[in-house]
Amino acid sequence: MISVKSLAESPNLTSIPASYTFSNYDPTLLDQNQPEVKIPIIDFSLLTSGNPDLRAKVVTELGEACENWGFFIVTNHGVPESLMNSAMDGCGGFFDMSEEEKLEFKGKHVLDPIRCGTSFNALVDEVLYWRDFLKVLVHPQFHFPKRPSGFSEIALEYSKRVRRVVRGILGGISECLGLEEDCIFKSLNLESGLQAFVANLYPPCPQPELAMGMPPHSDHGLLTLLIQNGISGLQIQHNGKWVNVNAIPNSFLVNICDQLEIFSNGKYKSVVHRAVVNKSATRMSLAIANGPSLETVVGPASQLVESHPPAYIGMKYKDYLELQQSSNLNGKSMLDRVRRL
Repeated sequence: MISVKSLAESPNLTSIPASYTFSNYDPTLLDQNQPEVKIPIIDFSLLTSGNPDLRAKVVTELGEACENWGFFIVTNHGVPESLMNSAMDGCGGFFDMSEEEKLEFKGKHVLDPIRCGTSFNALVDEVLYWRDFLKVLVHPQFHFPKRPSGFSEIALEYSKRVRRVVRGILGGISECLGLEEDCIFKSLNLESGLQAFVANLYPPCPQPELAMGMPPHSDHGLLTLLIQNGISGLQIQHNGKWVNVNAIPNSFLVNICDQLEIFSNGKYKSVVHRAVVNKSATRMSLAIANGPSLETVVGPASQLVESHPPAYIGMKYKDYLELQQSSNLNGKSMLDRVRRL
């Protein structure tokens, strides 16, 4: 299958193929004039501070962000801006390789260590998405393409740094839930947790009102940390409306995912989000998806079901991930399958 990048670079392209055209299009997709909303900002340096008062304040803010938004921005996280920029540059370098070079990494199964392709799951997608991707499993074992030169080393360091940030955030979330700081880390075996490096490319689209970068969906793991190349296109669902999300320089966009909703017994909801495309600029994003170990059965924490009955059925994370990634993406339809009626 031809990449969207190659398609977008076709001479005289003025319309998109029918296979990329959504018939029941949502006009709010291109509404960039929505009222400005104040997305929660979490100062990571205070979350790891030795000052108990400062830390208690930011833990409270984190709990409110998780409960009211399922989404927040993390600043002062300690990951060098130069490393974040290098990781994005590496992603661009990969997408700039020839179709033949990228073909080497065309995986078939959702748990293939290295997989690049287009759309979401082109084998089952009824309409294709205006997106190319590279997905690499980087923990508990590190895999990575050997090209472009130096990209693997940058990705290894970046993934390690992000894991430290994730551990700090999850420690704060554990406390917000009234649990020990290391409860999520230990309960879900994050020492062997799955971490995926997901690069997304959304080239300019001649008919952005007819296409979709990624459909409304929630992520399967615990937390996703995302950066982008300065071109907006991420939208989250908040209070029943779509909200445009724009990053602060040198920050992470963080969203709660399905396994954290399950573990918190529904107290913290995974956020539904989507990617929109535009006519003039290439948007690129880099998401680091962080989840439990593949063999961990994830259900509501035992401490959280004493006063509230379990709202979800436990399922092995590997099974959950495979089911979600091999189906059509549709909001929180996968999460609905493990809800207790």
